[in-house]
Order: sequence, then structure tokens, then C-alpha cells
Amino acid sequence: MSGWTADRIPDQHGKVVVVTGANSGLGLVTATELARRGAHVVLAVRNVVAGEEAARRIPGDTEVRALDLASLASVRAFAAKLTADHPSVDVLVNNAGLVHLGPRRTTADGFELHVGTNMLGPYALTGLLLDALTAGSGGRVVSLSSITHKSAHLDFDDLMSERGYRASSAYGRSKLATTLFGLELDRRLRAAGLPVVSALAHPGLTRTNLTPRAWEHRGRFGRLIAAGGLLATQSVEQGALPQLRAATDPEVRGGQFFGPARLWETRGPVTEARLGEEAADPAVARRLWAVAQDLTGVRYP
Repeated sequence: MSGWTADRIPDQHGKVVVVTGANSGLGLVTATELARRGAHVVLAVRNVVAGEEAARRIPGDTEVRALDLASLASVRAFAAKLTADHPSVDVLVNNAGLVHLGPRRTTADGFELHVGTNMLGPYALTGLLLDALTAGSGGRVVSLSSITHKSAHLDFDDLMSERGYRASSAYGRSKLATTLFGLELDRRLRAAGLPVVSALAHPGLTRTNLTPRAWEHRGRFGRLIAAGGLLATQSVEQGALPQLRAATDPEVRGGQFFGPARLWETRGPVTEARLGEEAADPAVARRLWAVAQDLTGVRYP
């Protein structure tokens, strides 16, 4: 099924879908395609003004809610308000991600910014929404990985990159952690007999606003680097297809991982992606899960 396109998305009427980071890039395309096919799409965004502007451009049923994945207080507030209004949620797309190539920064809770935003925030959000995801006929969680996870390594003695910080390595580790999370979530859901599918996707090299933002700390030089990098990327519409398939294809199985098919998974039609060696190790995933439980205070399933 390497020829999978957005035209194959089935009817989504009656479904409530949460897309994090939905005001731009991959999240905006994902939200647009799902709303176009009838889903009620919740745009979970850090910048509500930008989210409302995006929602006005989406042809369908949407709402905008504030969510900052770099703050566990924000994650808890979002989940409480959402489930009060929507006791049943069909799909959670953990799309929002961060690339920061400047000096080391931390979240509101003191976590290194990449791992806090890209993995610990989505981990907590998924757990807090799990009852809603199981309330219907069966929910689905999509975790957004990256090809950078394949060369990354988790150092559990320095998970927050306090020693010898390198931004690009911190980003790769956060995406390895995200990948491990999505796979361990699948194993735990199945062991608990819960009717929720956990699938993963990555966009290859895709033209989003993450690259320009990542280099903005370098001024004009950074803008030149970002512009050069964007020349090597595929369109955001193409890059969103793996996560759209993971979110909507009725044949998706728990633990499946989708990405581009060509040029070392950097671009092209959707296919099943390959896991890095460390990402495929259940022992590493179990250890990371235990750490995430302790750091966030969210325990499931």
C-alpha cells in the first residue's frame, strides 16, 4: 500500500480528534484533512490566537484549546477541560514537536526542553486522556517520531542532557524517547486488553516552520542555513501522509510505524518505516516508561 494518499481517508463523521500543534505545518494539514472528512477536530495549541486563525482556514468542525506541552500544569488543565466536554475521544495525534538549536533550556517543570516537550508532555497527555480514548468503540493514539531517532542513544544517567549539551543530540534523543513511548504504549494497551491502537509515524524531511525556528537564534546566518535546508525537503502535505494514515487507516495495527518510502525514508509515498536498533528494544522502553511515570506523576495503564 505504498500508494496511500489522503483520498483514502475514510469518513470521519461522529469522531472527536485531538491534534496537538495544529496551528501550522504537519498539524495544520492533519487537522484540515480530518475536519474535511467530517471529524470534530480539537486544535490543541500553545498560541490560541494562531490556533483560531488556523481554524478559520479549516473547512469543517473545529475548536481551539490552549495546551503547552512544556508545562504539566497546562497538560492537566487541558485534559480535565477536554474530557469534561468530550467524555469520548476517538483519536489523539501527538503531533506537536520542538527543535531548539540554541543553548540548553528547560520546561516549566525543569525538564530539558526537547525531552519535556516532545516526549514527557505527550506521555502525560495520553495517560490523562486514556479513559476518554477507551470510552468509544476504540481509540487511536499516533506518536510522531523522526528519522533522527535511529542514530540517537538514551543515557539514563543524563536524560536531561545536563552534561556536554548538544542541541541536535538532545532533539534526536527526544525523538528516540517518543518512538520508545509509542511502542511501549502499544505493548501495555494490548496487555491490559484495552481497545486503543498506538501507532507511529515520521515525516522524513518535510518543509515546516520547525527548521526556521530552530535557527532563529543565529540571526541572519541562521536564516540562510534554514533556507538552504528547506530546499532539500518535501511538501508538508506529503510529509503529513504517514501520520494521517496512522490516524485513519482501518487496517492499521498497534505498533505499526509509517514514513516516506524513498531516499532513506526522507521523502516519497507512505510505507512502513524501519525502527532504529535502540527503539526496538523493549527493555529500554520499559525503563523509559518507569522514568516517565516518576517524572510526570501520571501512571497508566
